[in-house]
Amino acid sequence: MLQFITHYTESIGYLDSVRIALEGGCRWVQLRMKNATPDEIRPMALEAQRLCREAGATFIIDDHVELVGELKADGVHLGKNDMPIDEARRMLGPDCIIGGTANTFEDVEMHWRNGADYIGCGPFRFTTTKEKLSPVLGLEGYREVVGRMKAAGISLPIVAIGGITAEDIPAIMQTGVTGIALSGTVLRAADPVAKMKRLIGITESPS
Repeated sequence: MLQFITHYTESIGYLDSVRIALEGGCRWVQLRMKNATPDEIRPMALEAQRLCREAGATFIIDDHVELVGELKADGVHLGKNDMPIDEARRMLGPDCIIGGTANTFEDVEMHWRNGADYIGCGPFRFTTTKEKLSPVLGLEGYREVVGRMKAAGISLPIVAIGGITAEDIPAIMQTGVTGIALSGTVLRAADPVAKMKRLIGITESPS
């Protein structure tokens, strides 16, 4: 499973990045506009949601639970400083996808107890798209988290995130994680659509 998280560059806007991801075959898009207000996000979210629905892709909004409820988006992703997952679940109901950010097994366990549907686990390495960074995990960190989850009987999709490149994906997938989340790796490519297609191929190929 490959997730794309929107990112704004000098040459590529948020909606352009959604189009690139979908054209490249990605079917899970998270609209992330850090430090933007709900009124700034709403028009972007409406159009991004329309594009995702046309493509049959899952559409997730980062952080803004009220907006997810208002627009009937597929789900929300909550960071460590956002609304607690159990509170979001009460607001959005049982059918909404709710993901949570984790850096440790303890984070994963807490999100699992509070009803998360998946975990965004990272960062794999240092990344410039996150302002307040938790300690980097690396391959050993993912192996430890996945191993402790198995030992505790916790079955939740784990998506690796944070500065991941195409070359990293095979080794990361072998740690037992479920998927990869990417942003800059796609948008910095000379041909972002072709890059996305290639990344999906790598992520989905048998290890």
